[in-house]
Amino acid sequence: MNPGKRSTLAASALLLAAISACGQATPLPNGDVNKLYEKLLKQIDQIPIYDNHSHATFPDDSDMDAMAAPPDETSVLRLRDDNPEFVAAAKALFGYPYDDFKPDHAKWLIDKKKAAEAAGGTAYFNSILDKLNVEICLANRVALAPYLDPKRFHWVFFVDSFLFPFDNHAQAGRDGDMAVYVPLQEKVLQRYKTQEKVDGLPADLAGYETFVRQTLADNQRKGGVAIKFEAAYFRSLYFSDPPRAMAEQIYAKYHAGGVPSEQEYRLFQDYVFRVLIDQAGKLGLPVHFHSAVGIGDYFSLRNGNPLNLENVVRDPRYSKTKFVLIHGGYPYTLDMIWMTAAKNVYTDSSLMGYYVYPSELKRILKQWISLFPERMMFASDAFPFNDAVGAEETYWLAVRSARTAVAAALAELVAEGAFSEAKALELAHLYLHDNSARLYGDMK
Repeated sequence: MNPGKRSTLAASALLLAAISACGQATPLPNGDVNKLYEKLLKQIDQIPIYDNHSHATFPDDSDMDAMAAPPDETSVLRLRDDNPEFVAAAKALFGYPYDDFKPDHAKWLIDKKKAAEAAGGTAYFNSILDKLNVEICLANRVALAPYLDPKRFHWVFFVDSFLFPFDNHAQAGRDGDMAVYVPLQEKVLQRYKTQEKVDGLPADLAGYETFVRQTLADNQRKGGVAIKFEAAYFRSLYFSDPPRAMAEQIYAKYHAGGVPSEQEYRLFQDYVFRVLIDQAGKLGLPVHFHSAVGIGDYFSLRNGNPLNLENVVRDPRYSKTKFVLIHGGYPYTLDMIWMTAAKNVYTDSSLMGYYVYPSELKRILKQWISLFPERMMFASDAFPFNDAVGAEETYWLAVRSARTAVAAALAELVAEGAFSEAKALELAHLYLHDNSARLYGDMK
């Protein structure tokens, strides 16, 4: 070989080795990952949180959700009463003096919460946010409660009820879950009719569309910052795009009575869904979807798969509408993050913060951070499971899980040479606060 050529090849090899050593990520971490994790966690604990999704409420508040759990709900391991993490939460938040939730011990905690509820005012739940270093929380509710401070708790309102205007006996009779869900949707729809001073159903589809659009506009004026679909509990998240004339015929046939066939009702729902999406876009309201595993005995994982929404979120007509696919699509978390390749689509880690342990959440967050970190948001899904384990304890569990999991994910990525510690903290800010704050216009 020509000596000059040999020299050139050697120099190239040395250069490639230098580039690899300094700039290429590796599949295995270098250095003390645990030490790096502890260092990052101390700084991540100082980041104020913007919570994209919660049901912050007292357990006896019927406005906490437009739905209710069926009677024989099976709980995942981490949400069972004997999880010692709930005791840790009660100790951290309230100074709980016991090491279990035996009935006579739990009464101490229940009495404390009942006293706070009886006292009224917004100080109680504000104090929970303060203890967890949470700045803003989106509250998914039928109506914002007077004990939630609207400066800290922003209202996300439900819109599924608009999909159920006709005789729903066939819908409610499908299974035990629907027997619980459908009457509650009818109740919310009646509430909206009363709010808008609508007696019965309008005489034609145009009147119903006006009612739908006006309700969204009025709810926004009352403080609503986004709309929420729980449709995955009732049907597939795949929505077709039927012509208005077809919906008009169905409305004319059934608005005064009669039971639509399954196909007729589905087509009408698909059309009204498009009306809701269109109006949300015009009003600048982000659109939230439950897109993950759900409660109940008959929930369909296939129907709830976020990929069902691909034809909607990538529709050019809705390119300026912001879509938030909550719960990370769990267990379809990899599908979910690729959905966010579209610039108007976001996801959050709600539900996962207390369904799975931090080691599993770390794996999911690491994958998301590695792909589209500008589209992922923290959310707690804080929810009261009973009088003792309330929204307060699930809030604590979700927050601690997320902070530790994202710190661990970032520590591994830094140790693998993916990016610097400074970049890791920037990404932590995006996840815990900045992505949500920018989406809802609250970035300071």
